[in-house]
Amino acid sequence: MYTQTLIIGGGLSGLSLAHQLQKAGHDYHLVEARGRLGGRIKSLIVDDIAVDLGPSWIWPGQDRVAALLSELDLGVFEQWSQGASLLEQPNGEVVQNSGFMSMAGSLRVAGGTTALTDALVAQLDPSRISLNAAVTQISSAPNVILADGRTITAERIVLAVPPRIAANLTYTPALAQINMLGHIPTWMGAHAKFVAVYDTPFWRDGGLSGDASSRRGPMVEIHDASPADDTYGALFGFVGLPAHVRAQAKDQVQDAALAQLANLFGEAAGKPLSYVLEDWSTAAFTATAADATPPPGHPPYLMPKALAHVWDDKLIFAVTEMAPDNGGLIEGALAAAEHAAKKIL
Repeated sequence: MYTQTLIIGGGLSGLSLAHQLQKAGHDYHLVEARGRLGGRIKSLIVDDIAVDLGPSWIWPGQDRVAALLSELDLGVFEQWSQGASLLEQPNGEVVQNSGFMSMAGSLRVAGGTTALTDALVAQLDPSRISLNAAVTQISSAPNVILADGRTITAERIVLAVPPRIAANLTYTPALAQINMLGHIPTWMGAHAKFVAVYDTPFWRDGGLSGDASSRRGPMVEIHDASPADDTYGALFGFVGLPAHVRAQAKDQVQDAALAQLANLFGEAAGKPLSYVLEDWSTAAFTATAADATPPPGHPPYLMPKALAHVWDDKLIFAVTEMAPDNGGLIEGALAAAEHAAKKIL
């Protein structure tokens, strides 16, 4: 197979880049190692609602995502933050309005963030997308070899995957900057989210916002994740246990999370319609063993100068961890795609 631009990775950056190239009439092909598109954007689907298992929030002033949502005719709504917040003490005591900061002022995509990636996919030519197509080797020819032995040649290759995933590929000639890629943490790579869905957001009737923090766990931070029309209720929390503990005791962590929700929000919170623990540290093609330990805070993501022009721009990196701004965020994923598109076109 031959294509002008080969995009490796069908997350938001890869899909956005494909969308821009297609609008410009530029030949491309996108390969994705998973059997689905979206990358770190993924949802728990209950009936006809989608609850985010990956990134949830965008913010006013992020112009790229605002423009794309408008183009795709998708709406936003403000994160629910009305009512009291809760703090769970080490002994299980629950106190209200402890000073915990909510995500007030942040925005969410109507229909979940998968509505954004689904809408992008709907714009693309399906014949230009290959799923279950993991890349193992990249050559400066340029070409790639897939895990099934197929070869794809191109004028240029765009790596729209987390840097540490890119570092695990084989390059010919050897990529001198390979160690640099391995030192860029995968955003969300160490995290796990527990999501529970209910008939209604019943905690609001009791004057609670759904925001909670805990000194007990397993979730350390909890928020309301209900859809915009409140047809269902949903809560999600970031699990604070180390990755190796989560991996060894997933069932126990889920049971403890349900018990924690019941302790915070009442007995009904422990009996959701559906729930899931999404552990990104064990997600193939997202995180590596190095990502089991989270970075101390939000890394200062930017494109390293040594990786800005690899193989005379026959190899281009386009991922949120290497974005020109808003690195790690949804806006950063779009910034990375925009930067790559300008270079290509």
